[in-house]
Amino acid sequence: MSKNDVVFGIHSVAAVLAHHPERAIELFVQKDRDDPAVQEIIKAARAMGVRPQFCHRKTLDDRVSEGNHQGVLLFVTPARQYQENDLPELCQQAGQKALFLVLDQVTDPHNLGACLRTADASGVTAVVVPKDKSAGLNSTVRKVASGAAEVVPLVVATNLARAIRLLKDEGVWVTGTAGEATQTLYENKFVGPVALVMGAEGTGMRRLTRELCDDLVAIPLAGTVSSLNVSVAAGVCLFEVVRQRLGQGA
Repeated sequence: MSKNDVVFGIHSVAAVLAHHPERAIELFVQKDRDDPAVQEIIKAARAMGVRPQFCHRKTLDDRVSEGNHQGVLLFVTPARQYQENDLPELCQQAGQKALFLVLDQVTDPHNLGACLRTADASGVTAVVVPKDKSAGLNSTVRKVASGAAEVVPLVVATNLARAIRLLKDEGVWVTGTAGEATQTLYENKFVGPVALVMGAEGTGMRRLTRELCDDLVAIPLAGTVSSLNVSVAAGVCLFEVVRQRLGQGA
């Protein structure tokens, strides 16, 4: 199996078993791990007919090239692949509460994983990334996402500009983030379906991506740093939308 078919780490494995048990194929558990979280995973796996295989830590270490497996590793069938053609359906399902996070050229899997985790916490409808010049949904991303990768749709767009146009056709207001924007995040009013577009740290959004945005906002920075890590910036922006929606009674 490919690395994309491996899920490891307590939160990630538990999320698969809880939300997509039909994908579970084979569970490996470190022999000397008897803590409650691991025991719950074993119990859940057995309940759905997946028989745990107990092994030495080195066996798991050899299967995980990066990251901490925390004593559990699960082989799974591939997750559903979302594409830009799925965006209209996702918009219609979410209605006025639709909230998308569009990541342009975020190539670090740790950043993508952290963004997925924040997206889940803030109720994002889907995260949208380009097929090229982006981190893929690999086992490292899943581990960093702490289970969020199993519940938040990741839309891999062959053409990111087309994906943004599809969102706009569905009535989604597209707000890009740029350090040089004249309006701050906190001056902007987020009403109705929203998509937030974040570029990679340093390079930012590509020109066409920027031009497709309905407006641009900046996160006001008081210190000496010129920019925030993209996952931190995503958290700041997404929860400002959440804050405003709570205030509007949405």
